[in-house]
Amino acid sequence: MAEAAPAVALLGITKRFPGLVANDSIDLDVRAGEIHALLGENGAGKSTLMNILTGIYQPDGGEIRMGGVRVRFASAADAIAAGIGMVHQHFKLIRAFTVAENIHLGWGETPFAVSAPTMEARTRALAETFGLDVRPEARVEDLSAGEQQRVEILRVLARGARVLILDEPTAVLTPGESARLLENLRAYAAAGRAVIFISHKLDEVLAVADRITVLRAGKCVATLEAAHCDKARLARLMVGRDLAPPARGRRARAVGEVLLALDGVSAQDDRGVPALRDVSLQLRAGEILAIAGVAGNGQRELTEVVTGLRRVSAGSIRLGGEAMAGCGPAAFLEAGVGHIPEDRLRTALAPSLGVAENAVLRGYFRPPCTRGGWFSPAGARGLARRIVGEAQVFVPNLRVPIRNLSGGNQQRLVARREMAVATRLLVAAYPTRGLDIGAIETLLRFIGEARDRGVGVLLISEELDEVLRVADRVAVLFKGRVMGVFPAAEADGERLGLLMGGQAEAA
Repeated sequence: MAEAAPAVALLGITKRFPGLVANDSIDLDVRAGEIHALLGENGAGKSTLMNILTGIYQPDGGEIRMGGVRVRFASAADAIAAGIGMVHQHFKLIRAFTVAENIHLGWGETPFAVSAPTMEARTRALAETFGLDVRPEARVEDLSAGEQQRVEILRVLARGARVLILDEPTAVLTPGESARLLENLRAYAAAGRAVIFISHKLDEVLAVADRITVLRAGKCVATLEAAHCDKARLARLMVGRDLAPPARGRRARAVGEVLLALDGVSAQDDRGVPALRDVSLQLRAGEILAIAGVAGNGQRELTEVVTGLRRVSAGSIRLGGEAMAGCGPAAFLEAGVGHIPEDRLRTALAPSLGVAENAVLRGYFRPPCTRGGWFSPAGARGLARRIVGEAQVFVPNLRVPIRNLSGGNQQRLVARREMAVATRLLVAAYPTRGLDIGAIETLLRFIGEARDRGVGVLLISEELDEVLRVADRVAVLFKGRVMGVFPAAEADGERLGLLMGGQAEAA
């Protein structure tokens, strides 16, 4: 018998943007019952290709076939009607709606005139089925990035798409949630559905994928059986060269005085619920203090407290001995505090503005953007060019809207911009989330350079390997409380995992 046609096939797909060929005659076929991983550096063309498959973009060349039949998706609605569902890297949720409302919005199985309690009960049942921890009654705007990602995944899984596309689905999930999701994906594919899995976590790719396609600079460089691959081979295909094995970050020779001191700090979240409980921490100049913990345990509130975005309900914050607890973000910026937030598009960037405007967004009121009290366009352009160059962001011109850049380029730009203002303290929340191997190396190098200049770095991360590699000391946060603080040299994955799960230090 002839082999069955692929569930979906993209043939010779080409997509051009001004000054850029994002997809250059790409072929990709995914079989029913298969998990097909799609790899590539940030900017390799993965998201563009998937946006074409889901009807968001129209290709300039090539065609799409489903079950051997040529199809054309004029809109995202056409793709959804054909059975294609996608979990995007950048969330598509309605922020003013609750989790349950987002799950049921536009879903054919939503009962007519359904009540809020019924939607919440149905959402809880779905979350239990797929092993994802969500709060059905919570508004999306009050959720952390990790919690929003779980809602996105649940919304698409619940609809039972014939072709399921997941773009960095585990980037903000806990290890346990990631394992459950991968298990569910295997069952999902075993039922005859096709899964396209986009990830930079090569261990997960090798564990779950049947085949792997690698893109580089907009072209398909290889499609391989996962059983015949290893991490080194995949990394080499992605970046076009051999990568040196990761080394533990270079330690600063000596730490300085206490730079940031939190004493008995408590704070509430956006719902008025306690999020930080009696937190006491010290960070010295020239050291990296990493905050480990599962997303949603007070990390967002901690970063907002130490950057002036959230007021404390109790306790004190001192920066270089100066009381800062009642100060706003402008005062923290003036004091030399830079902030790489967990959600770059929501908090750090103005998506419709150009690269230049976003590069100098935090420096408009200081030299070289101002001279003699007046704004200097030439000074601002010069600063933007310098930051873009240091961030290794390659664009045709600085007028390109920042939303057109890949996630990796956006993150490097934000990181370099914030380091320009972080003369004393850098607060970095999940700075490598969703980035490829090369971009992660660049970001961690940036952070190490800041530490070695004498800047204190507060690093929030769920990646234990990353924490152990770059941190000088580690603190673990669980339900808003500090479970322990110790030198990174004394930490290991098992100890951190116990503390992140709420086990007492004695355990």
